[in-house]
Amino acid sequence: MRISHLGHSAVLVEGGGQRLLIDPGAFSSSWHGLHDLDAVLITHLHPDHVDPQHVPALLAANPDARVVVEPGVPDTVDLGVDEGRLIRLAAGQELSLGPWQLEAVGGDHAVIHRDLPMIGNVGLVLRAEGEPTFFHPGDSLAAVPSGIDLLAVPAYAPWAAMKEHIDFIRAVGAGRLFPIHDGLLNDRGRAMVVGRFAEMTSTEVLDLASQRPQEL
Repeated sequence: MRISHLGHSAVLVEGGGQRLLIDPGAFSSSWHGLHDLDAVLITHLHPDHVDPQHVPALLAANPDARVVVEPGVPDTVDLGVDEGRLIRLAAGQELSLGPWQLEAVGGDHAVIHRDLPMIGNVGLVLRAEGEPTFFHPGDSLAAVPSGIDLLAVPAYAPWAAMKEHIDFIRAVGAGRLFPIHDGLLNDRGRAMVVGRFAEMTSTEVLDLASQRPQEL
């Protein structure tokens, strides 16, 4: 498996002959122009996870890519594709992507404030024989799947606090993690968060901010 963190919550997973892009949002641009994708996966409808301006061009440039979305996404975001191309994946459902088995977990976005309406969110677990099991939680720390080897951890969000992130990392118990959801942090803030993750958990912290692929 090769993992590339392409800014904020965008992650490219390559392995088993598949190229899977998760959460191409508006807080990053390194995923613009990607080709030869086998699937584009979207955890929820917020624009920092699905960029309504640029995702239609991405999907047009990858006409064979499967488009797997949290069920509420197409009702709000115009992805520029026909309904027949969409796969609405709800929490508790699974899907095969080549050798990968994709499982959706959770179901709800974390609470930002009680006065704001709730939306859906699916965490995505990718499993394949001979590959590390990877978990991208989207915008929620509620689901804690078992058997995770590599965890993408939101570094900063208006819906969470450091104490919650630390407890989430400990509960998942992955061997390795890397920070995502860092588009609102400057270098100093990001270094502080990465340092705390390393100091306060037993999980090895990988820093993929360079956006270079990491072989795992």
